[in-house]
Amino acid sequence: MSESLEKVELWDNSGDPEAEARAKQFFDEMRCPDGTIRPAYADFAEFLEKVTVEELTTKTGAAEELFRRVGITFAVYTEGGSTERLIPFDIIPRIIDRSEWDLVERGCVQRVKAINTFLYDIYHEQEIIKAGIVPPELVLLNPAFQPEMMGVDLPNDVYAHIAGIDLVRTGARDFFVLEDNVRTPSGVSYLLENREVMMRLFPDAFANQNISPVGNYSERLIENLRSVSPGGDEEPVVVLMTPGRYNSAYFEHVFLAEQMGVELVEGSDLFVRDGYVWMRTTEGPVRVDVIYRRIDDPFIDPLAFRQDSLLGVPGLLSAVRLGTVNLANAIGTGVADDKAMYTYVPRMIEFYLGEHAILKNVQTYMLRDPSHRKYVFENLHDLVVKEVHGSGGYGMLIGPASTAAEREAYKKRVEANPSDFIAQPTLKLSTAPTFADGKIVPRHVDLRPFVLSGKETSVIPGGLTRVALREGSLVVNSSQGGGTKDTWVLEDAK
Repeated sequence: MSESLEKVELWDNSGDPEAEARAKQFFDEMRCPDGTIRPAYADFAEFLEKVTVEELTTKTGAAEELFRRVGITFAVYTEGGSTERLIPFDIIPRIIDRSEWDLVERGCVQRVKAINTFLYDIYHEQEIIKAGIVPPELVLLNPAFQPEMMGVDLPNDVYAHIAGIDLVRTGARDFFVLEDNVRTPSGVSYLLENREVMMRLFPDAFANQNISPVGNYSERLIENLRSVSPGGDEEPVVVLMTPGRYNSAYFEHVFLAEQMGVELVEGSDLFVRDGYVWMRTTEGPVRVDVIYRRIDDPFIDPLAFRQDSLLGVPGLLSAVRLGTVNLANAIGTGVADDKAMYTYVPRMIEFYLGEHAILKNVQTYMLRDPSHRKYVFENLHDLVVKEVHGSGGYGMLIGPASTAAEREAYKKRVEANPSDFIAQPTLKLSTAPTFADGKIVPRHVDLRPFVLSGKETSVIPGGLTRVALREGSLVVNSSQGGGTKDTWVLEDAK
């Protein structure tokens, strides 16, 4: 028996009071409560029998070197500025069986369809507001609501062409939606590179299991973007628009443009003339049909939004309104990316689709509601409080990890503008096997499946698994020190 397998078996709950208590509190994705291996991990557990700790350590170093060569970095922002670093990568995959994935897939498709219908509605007849389902102020006073998009018809009525749905798992089939990312969701490049690295390092593991491929994401993405071209051309011109090399996700912008075979452009590379968008090239202007933009609304057009923006294209909004160019994702999608609006998505699903939500929301307290606020203030030590428009794990208060002084200071922030905050219970994120300090140990994970919408809506099998690398930590955000894993969806149901 190799040292590697011994380490896995040491992660057995029996005889260890702390491990037994942890197993009762958190769902273990690899082990059943009695210590046996779950079916999805059975083949990989057998594979681990043949691998030593030294080999896993060597392969971890090899993975880091591969990522360094490719240039995969992420900006970590601190009070002193930002630093670029490699995203930590764990070489033990997260494995999901087909029946579990089918649930996730159906739930994500249902959710994104409802969100797209909602976005169309609020920029047209606003039936959901008239029906009293969503409070008007949450839409009309939302900073992300763009009145300039009222009455604008988009190809296939799609607003969120690329969505990332953040999920947490608390039980065998208990997946909950933590938040919806439909502005400019990032992370798919790490999903693709994670798989590429794993296939290089563990070819035998892939040979022995039927794992759903993810490598065709770029082909599916470009096909979807072409399908929403406003001109109906057989070969529409698609570009990816980036804020530039100083953006934290610039690597991903370069990666996806290369994978799709499209031009990577900045705002200065585009201009509007005669109602159309054109790209500057050495051979003269080329008309652009679809822009996959990775620039937020306020900076996209200095004539319509922030006048001081040097990132956008003057007149771009007018071309969108004329229907001569399409943006993915559409201007104004941020209304559905709002942590307060998130609480209404199950009702959107019922209102627009006539169905019950397949994936449930996490219980959420709206601090704009005095009764909710009172409860949250009384239980702040047990809750997580977030900014409604926050992202990346910044601006949160994690109650159980906070001091009394921190909680008191945060209460004052909330009291100054309660509508800007929501609160949720401290989630019992599931744990997955992770290689750390020469051992295979449980660490908390979440999951971001990526959903593409064009002529139809589909989900890339697996998604991006983020892992909290520090023992006991529940914070998985890469910007807050988390790492990533490859996510395997088994084609054959276990």
